[in-house]
Formats: sequence, C-alpha cells, structure tokens
Amino acid sequence: MTYLPSLPQDAVLLDVFRAYPQTSRPLLDYHQALLRGPSPLSVAERELIAAYVSGLNACGYCHGVHTATAQAFGIPEGTLAALLDDVGTAPVAERMKPLLRYARKLTLTPSKMTPGDADQVLAAGWPEQALHDAVAVCGLFSLMNRLVEGLGITAGEDYFQISARRLTGQGYAALRDLL
Repeated sequence: MTYLPSLPQDAVLLDVFRAYPQTSRPLLDYHQALLRGPSPLSVAERELIAAYVSGLNACGYCHGVHTATAQAFGIPEGTLAALLDDVGTAPVAERMKPLLRYARKLTLTPSKMTPGDADQVLAAGWPEQALHDAVAVCGLFSLMNRLVEGLGITAGEDYFQISARRLTGQGYAALRDLL
C-alpha cells in the first residue's frame, strides 16, 4: 500500500515515476547508462549486483524485480538466495566474489571501506571501471531501495516477471518513454 494518497493503493514504481517526471526522467537515464551502457561488467552481472544489494537492504520490491531480471539475462535461479547466505559458497564465478563482497560491505557498513577492499577487486583482474560501476550500482540501488520502501511501494511475483520482461526487452529507456 503506497504512502502517497494521490496514487492508487496498488501503485508500482512506474506510477511514482509518472507522478514525478521531473526527477524520474534523469533517474531513468542514469539507470539506462549504468545498467545497459558499456561496462566491463555484463548486463547480467550488473542486474545481479542490483538484486544482491536490494536483498541486503531487505527491499522486496527491488530484490524481486532485479532477481527476475538477472535470471532473464542468464543468472541461474537460486543464485541470489545463495549469495545472501554466503558469497564464498555461492555459485558465481570466483572473479565476481570480490566485487560482491565489496558491494556487501559498502551496503551494510559503508564507513568501513578501505583501500584493501578495492585492492581485492583489482587483484581479481577487474579494471577500475568495473569497480566504479559496481559501486555505482550499489549506490543507485541503495537509493532506489529507500525510495521504494519510503513510499510504501510493493508488488508480487507476477509483477516482478512483467517488469523483468520489460527491462530485458526494452531496458530503462523504455520506462522513461512511458512518462
């Protein structure tokens, strides 16, 4: 149930974007550039990070949408649950684990980040842009999680699948075009 009386009780994030297009358009442009633009991280890996951060933040809406989207891009079902349990034993490439540990620490204890954390990512063979992009996805989804939770936006599995199909087929730019 949304906390904005002007929106329907079953409002989804697109309803919020439509109600506030001045701030939503640049936000969606940023989503498109970060999550679909050039990066050493694949689209699937960026969506995985988005879903992981959302899971760490206990944002059911964003975790659901981006888990479904990551799966649509080829991340196996159950991967996100395994990551939330233990990055070390999760079925992801070893090279991804330092990035995911970085995202976890940045999400849960941002003031405790150290140069050594970044060194581990770079030592795994990732270029600086991968570190930047992972941090940016982490930051964006920490913002989005708070936006969704703060406005009381919820949805169920059916909506997660619909949203994942839209994001997989058309990206975030198509959402901007719906405003």
